[in-house]
Amino acid sequence: QRSIFGRCSDERHDGVMMRRYMGIDLGEKNIGVSISDPMGISARSLTVLRHVQREKDAEQIASLARQEDVEVIVVGQALGPNGEATGASRHAAKVADAIRAAFPEGNVLLWDESGSTQATKRLMIEMGVSRKDRSGHLDDRAAAMILQDYLDWLYESSGQHSMEEAENDPN
Repeated sequence: QRSIFGRCSDERHDGVMMRRYMGIDLGEKNIGVSISDPMGISARSLTVLRHVQREKDAEQIASLARQEDVEVIVVGQALGPNGEATGASRHAAKVADAIRAAFPEGNVLLWDESGSTQATKRLMIEMGVSRKDRSGHLDDRAAAMILQDYLDWLYESSGQHSMEEAENDPN
């Protein structure tokens, strides 16, 4: 079960919707951050933040979002195999609430990110990245995978609905 919450306003330039998104992967010690291109089509790694405390983390994320002109923050939420809440998903919901408080001018959404770190590792192996280069933090790459999954879903959904309708109805 994928879940998102919030509303968005479209900004169009020459008929093309322009909206920048940020992806968040919450690790135990680090927070991976990714960002989309200005048209919200592709995601890339941005940075890794060191986890300090929920409200301080939220302020750091909100500050980065403002610097990058982000309108929508997508927070990865690891649900159980049957879509049920887990300790990690409840933690993600609390962090999302803190980000909403720190970033009231934007939208903060939750997105099922189950398996994103494992998928990132598999992708790096398939790409031939050496074991040495695969070691270390994968949080920013996992954040990019979470965000790209959301953007792909949003794009696929936009053929049936407007982008705003798709973002408000993930099913």
